[in-house]
Amino acid sequence: MGSKVETNGAKGGGGSLVSAKVPAVANPLAEKPDEIASNISYHAQYSPHFSPFKFELEQAYYATAESVRDRLVQQWNETYLHFHKIDPKQTYYLSMEFLQGRALTNAIGNLNIQDAYADALRKFGLELEEITEQEKDAALGNGGLGRLASCFLDSMATLNLPAWGYGLRYRYGLFKQIIAKEGQDEVAEDWLEKFSPWEIVRHDILYPIRFFGQVEVSPNGSRKWVGGEVMQALAYDVPIPGYQTKNTISLRLWEAKARADDFDLFLFNDGQLESASVLHSRAQQICSVLYPGDATEGGKLLRLKQQYFLCSASLQDIISRFKERRQGPWNWSEFPTKVAVQLNDTHPTLSIPELMRLLMDEEGLGWDEAWEVTSKTIAYTNHTVLPEALEKWSQPVMWKLLPRHMEIIEEIDKRFTTLITNTRLDLESELSNIRILDNNPQKPVVRMANLCVVSAHTVNGVAQLHSDILKSELFANYVSIWPTKFQNKTNGITPRRWLSFCSPELSQIITKWLKTDKWVTNLDLLTGLREFADNEDLQAEWLSAKKANKQRLAQYVLKVTGESIDPDTLFDIQVKRIHEYKRQLLNILYVIYRYKKLKELSPEERKSTTPRTVMIGGKAFATYTNAKRIVKLVNDVGAVVNSDPEVNSYLKVVFVPNYNVSVAEVLIPGSELSQHISTAGMEASGTSNMKFALNGCLIIGTLDGANVEIREEIGEENFFLFGATADDVPRLRKERENGLFKPDPRFEEAKKFIRSGVFGSYDYNPLLDSLEGNSGYGRGDYFLVGYDFPSYVDAQEKVDEAYRDKKRWLKMSILSTAGSGKFSSDRTIAQYAKEIWNIEECRVP
Repeated sequence: MGSKVETNGAKGGGGSLVSAKVPAVANPLAEKPDEIASNISYHAQYSPHFSPFKFELEQAYYATAESVRDRLVQQWNETYLHFHKIDPKQTYYLSMEFLQGRALTNAIGNLNIQDAYADALRKFGLELEEITEQEKDAALGNGGLGRLASCFLDSMATLNLPAWGYGLRYRYGLFKQIIAKEGQDEVAEDWLEKFSPWEIVRHDILYPIRFFGQVEVSPNGSRKWVGGEVMQALAYDVPIPGYQTKNTISLRLWEAKARADDFDLFLFNDGQLESASVLHSRAQQICSVLYPGDATEGGKLLRLKQQYFLCSASLQDIISRFKERRQGPWNWSEFPTKVAVQLNDTHPTLSIPELMRLLMDEEGLGWDEAWEVTSKTIAYTNHTVLPEALEKWSQPVMWKLLPRHMEIIEEIDKRFTTLITNTRLDLESELSNIRILDNNPQKPVVRMANLCVVSAHTVNGVAQLHSDILKSELFANYVSIWPTKFQNKTNGITPRRWLSFCSPELSQIITKWLKTDKWVTNLDLLTGLREFADNEDLQAEWLSAKKANKQRLAQYVLKVTGESIDPDTLFDIQVKRIHEYKRQLLNILYVIYRYKKLKELSPEERKSTTPRTVMIGGKAFATYTNAKRIVKLVNDVGAVVNSDPEVNSYLKVVFVPNYNVSVAEVLIPGSELSQHISTAGMEASGTSNMKFALNGCLIIGTLDGANVEIREEIGEENFFLFGATADDVPRLRKERENGLFKPDPRFEEAKKFIRSGVFGSYDYNPLLDSLEGNSGYGRGDYFLVGYDFPSYVDAQEKVDEAYRDKKRWLKMSILSTAGSGKFSSDRTIAQYAKEIWNIEECRVP
């Protein structure tokens, strides 16, 4: 037997200390509660990160996580050994963001050992919930792009696909959001302040990454990039377990380092302390922050460095793995039959010139052969039609940082131009728009989306409407050149994290009524709920599960905001990145209008209204002034409404701070109405809409992104629709510009109410000005808040009416979940695997 450890477990709530004598025995593959407890005890004692004799909640969390990691490491090793032996084609998913959320709940859920872990922790007098609460969300992403990437990894592992994720190990993330009197404040995320128990550093996996320097041409004409500064990319691996399968794949994160040689001891001893470690300090900057501000040249260079760092490290790793399986000389035409690289948006675009450079300059291939390999290997997912989000990089900045890559990009552009002038005279007038290089002498740029479309073998949008807009508008000329290059892959979410684990009560009810839990990996089975949608027993159970989730959410809101909310009111939630196109402003303007109308009613009249609690959450980018004004307005409105005794039992407004995955796991199951109200044609897909719908939450929304398909799947009578369509938007903007817009009096009333100063002394005129005037920067209501306001108010009245009829609302809620089967990331990834990557299941026996 191993030694025994005396442990103190702080009991939740009471704070009393209990001790448990649990033998410390290493048992990495433990399945029974006694063995798991011994393995936790072992890690507390023999993998110590804290002073001995301390075993409080935090220490218990780390020891628990490390005991789970034992099992994951075993499965991981078996998975990669199996992949190495079989040598299947593998997918490498490159993304600047991975928004993972907490790993402990997900890992023990996917491994199907939640109950055993709960029992094991009780032997220490601890509850599983209080241990999982200790984990900080990994600050590796911000919005839908990163959350999608994480859902995709979960599905790749669950479908037993041979795949890797590649990202950067950001030390401070985007930022932690704090709400102060002045509005949003940003402080650095502290998720790595201690350490993450889920990552394993791979000291043997290190690649050189060069910046700046110059290109040398040898006498035989071959070219080599030399000089400049060279950093090291060090690999950290995070295991991603599949659901109830042995397959466990890897998210490989790169950390930037400088070598000991780069530290100048002479300068240091001479007192020139900063100069002695310049490269070390520059290396540290690369992975400090997600999306550093790029208003200055220094900021632009840093963002570009981050992007190149991700691409170069990942491709060197991919090539090294390809060679490992083969004896040289390598047959490079085999490369695309073994490797699929997916670019998640334009951030990893530099993979294209980097793969060309590695093949030509390091491996000695000619242009044509390298181009053949590159264009057959790389595919591109577009996530936006917003012009400011389609990246364009300054040519002078690129020449400075990546001179060899600019030569390659120039050559790709030249060859594409030649193709058009030789074969498509009809497109010559469009050439300046579809080229990769925009050589405008005032502001010459590289258009990254154009580089992706020209170079990739497949380009996909992420919802049917979005893909149609890409084909008919944004990339229409390319479609005429390569009609088969473009596809749609409607996004999805993992049913494990977003229903099975975050809403256990509802999940149990679904399993009971479907008489199977197979829906967790085959979400289409949810349609079976349709036949019971009118059943009073199911409705009663459904109501109690929703009530439990609402109470949990009310407790959370009280804890983080101090605001007490009533679970018997309608919980109306909008959580997503704060952006003018997502129209949190439309939401809060309606709330202001609703507040004003409630004030005008008599106490008796108020009793017949539908009481509502409105919650808004999300981060505004640090330099996005109008978005930050919207955050401030929501908080100011909440302060007034919530302290108004006449109306605060009929309306409350809460801004939920520091929105992230763990917060979403409480908000989404507790929501009843969810707002997806972006201007039509602007949201590529959205995935939170899918999470809400899956959890039986009804949507008020426009015909935008995946809303279109959600409405089709759940039935239009179960969706509160309003607003202009994507086809209307250009015409409405034009009419607005020509002074033809007549604002609805209710819209004017809401704005006037803000200007009256009722919500405090802050100057909201610049924000309201953006909704006024007929055109011009920062004016002219580009996102059509004023146009859509009246139909939004009407749709909200329909919500109130439906909610008053409890039986009708419950039926709609059940049908919402029943129609969500299409929106599983398992379906999305199965389509990518078959139709883009050409990879197959490689299940660990």
